[in-house]
Amino acid sequence: MNNTLTDIKITKCQTSKINDVDFENLVFGNIFTDHMLVCDYKEGAWQQPVIEPYAPFLMDPSSKVFHYGQAIFEGMKAYKDAHDEIWLFRPDQNFERFNKSASRLAMPEIPEDVFIGGLKQLIRLEKEWVKHGNGSALYIRPFMIATGHGVIASPSTEYRFMIILSPAKSYYSGEVKVVIAEHFSRAANGGIGAAKAAGNYSAQFYPTKLANEEGFQQIIWTDDATHTKLEEAGTMNVFFRINNTLFTAPTSERILDGVTRKSVIDLAKKEGVNVEVRSVLVEELVQAAKNGSLKEIFGAGTAAVINPIAGFSFRGEYFELPKIEHSIAQDIKTKLTGIQTKELEDTFGWTVKV
Repeated sequence: MNNTLTDIKITKCQTSKINDVDFENLVFGNIFTDHMLVCDYKEGAWQQPVIEPYAPFLMDPSSKVFHYGQAIFEGMKAYKDAHDEIWLFRPDQNFERFNKSASRLAMPEIPEDVFIGGLKQLIRLEKEWVKHGNGSALYIRPFMIATGHGVIASPSTEYRFMIILSPAKSYYSGEVKVVIAEHFSRAANGGIGAAKAAGNYSAQFYPTKLANEEGFQQIIWTDDATHTKLEEAGTMNVFFRINNTLFTAPTSERILDGVTRKSVIDLAKKEGVNVEVRSVLVEELVQAAKNGSLKEIFGAGTAAVINPIAGFSFRGEYFELPKIEHSIAQDIKTKLTGIQTKELEDTFGWTVKV
């Protein structure tokens, strides 16, 4: 990977706000570090990237992002090991996916030296914000928005790429119960479900609100055509353990190619777990819950890493999952977080030093 970025301007803030932050009681994505990276695209080329104090910025009311939704993002984390060294987890995968999202939304691809090299410089500047232990990490949010003005329905000619950082602990806490979608869809064939587009997430808010009102924290999404195939859980990829086999849906135009998802599959296989990547039918899951062969359901994503699901509802019937002694979800989470924090050997070559 090209990790060198020489042409960058850095303006440091006068006073850090780090001493005002309670790192033991963080609300996810609510506190941001002192600096951010900004790089604008104008006249057909990316301009000089800058690192500057975190602050609001002005935009034209007719900016394309407000009217036609050209906005994409990534979610990543940085970890500090016991020797105070900082590590990224598979940043090449986020970089590649970011540019795939950009291409799908007719946005310019970001150069690798800006995305990776700029990120490393930003994290080095904010190294004191990365804490070690107790599930601590630095959540990284690279994103791009259309800043060109005008309300004609066409792609923008100007864009802004940014990276902001947020100290984080666990994303979800407590028991998670889900409802299987019977009407609403997360994505459709030919659409932008495989891109990390902002609009994908706003479209989930209303059906999730309805689920929350019924006492469920998330939705397991089903395919748009028949609502018979299980696809994702909330904002995460989802895994099902039936007997001792782990199932997850294949990636497609509807399903995000999750970095954590790929890592879970590789880790599970290395641990000798039988993994099948195929469509799982709703009726298959219900039958497995009824006959006792359904052992676990869990979501996998950057923010939560692994999020066990306590039970699911379908057509008004609720199925509680059993309490088991040997949880594949917990075992994989322990190993995955161990690799991310360098407490376990990274035999896959996933970690990259900042």
